[in-house]
Amino acid sequence: MTKDNMTRKKGIGRRRFLQLAGAGVLAAPFAGSFPAPAVAQGVTVRWWYHFDNPQHSPAELVAKFEKENPGIKVVAESIPWGGGNDYYTRLFAALVAGNAPDCAMVKLNNQARLVEMGVLEPLDDMLKGWNARTDITEDIWQLNKASDGKQYYLPLQYVVLYLYYRPDLFEQAGVAAPRTFDDFLKAAKALTKDGVFGFGMRGGAGGHDHWGPFVLGGGANFRKGGMVSDKALAANRWFVDLGTKEKVFPPSAPTDGFRQIIDGFKAGRTAMTIHHVGSSNEMVEALGDKVSAVPVPRGPDGNGWTSFGDESNAVFSASANKEAAFKWITFLSTAENNVTFNGFTGQLTVTTSGMADWKLHPKRFVEASEQSLAMAGVLPDSPKTADFVRTVWPTNMQRALLGQISPDDMMQAIEKHFHG
Repeated sequence: MTKDNMTRKKGIGRRRFLQLAGAGVLAAPFAGSFPAPAVAQGVTVRWWYHFDNPQHSPAELVAKFEKENPGIKVVAESIPWGGGNDYYTRLFAALVAGNAPDCAMVKLNNQARLVEMGVLEPLDDMLKGWNARTDITEDIWQLNKASDGKQYYLPLQYVVLYLYYRPDLFEQAGVAAPRTFDDFLKAAKALTKDGVFGFGMRGGAGGHDHWGPFVLGGGANFRKGGMVSDKALAANRWFVDLGTKEKVFPPSAPTDGFRQIIDGFKAGRTAMTIHHVGSSNEMVEALGDKVSAVPVPRGPDGNGWTSFGDESNAVFSASANKEAAFKWITFLSTAENNVTFNGFTGQLTVTTSGMADWKLHPKRFVEASEQSLAMAGVLPDSPKTADFVRTVWPTNMQRALLGQISPDDMMQAIEKHFHG
């Protein structure tokens, strides 16, 4: 995209926007939905955010910031999340209309698109003067870095998937919490008895998060040819065989979603499953000390993969108040402010200092999250990823588990989806 077909005000031309953001975005009502607020004395920063619980409010943090920075007023605008569709429909539309906020909460799976649109302000130079930068671990900084090497995102919160397991059932079966694929298979087989299955596998929507640790961790990748290499095919055969040959998945696995795997684990129908710290308090309420967590198992070569769930803040290049917006988002990612913020979201603080005295989740689940960061990754930032998650993966996974296609056919379908 050149400067000839875009202006700073509009961010990007309508035709290119349709290619990048999807034509459906402009079908939703947006124009004029968010009138610019009246500017008080000094500088006004507009910030968009979303909380799962609409009763939560960042008003306390806004008041604290404004007291510490009397020349800056923050207008925090709560935008419905709607599974991500509502939030990003409105954000992309506002960027096109020239009515975007100065800064907003954003996720990694939209970073490449926003970079290509030319609407993100690089933060590298401003970050050089931010003393609290080192309180965020380098693992998190690297995960948030764009493909062009620049830092457009300021980390705000995260979760990472790990393995939940039942220590009481493991002790009864005489097996230890798994560290490798071989350990996992041994434990799953030993625990599958008397109406209990070794692993509560999510074959429905979102189940790619269960497949990833074993297939991406086993050598597959999303580069051209990466789903049909010998290692990738072998890893997927091994994973599908857990259900079709070893029978360590419940019969309902091909269609099980989030609620089914969590309820099955809580009820004692499964001895292991995969999710993140967001479900830990629910698990402890049901099981007490009969639930714990470890990082997902690593593959035969010692490598591993697990899914990183993120939320960051970004400053938009069309903002007339970039420095003030940067000051606000760094405030939210600093020490006790970040801890307070994540008290509203239920996710983990990105700060090392905040994590040292974290009280929102039991320590064993926080430690499993931290230990998993070294192998955390994200799905490709590609328009094709949405369909992979929604239809391509679950449809082919279900058919493979039901014996309707081979595991290799499944991988061929994924390869074709991404690379033709």
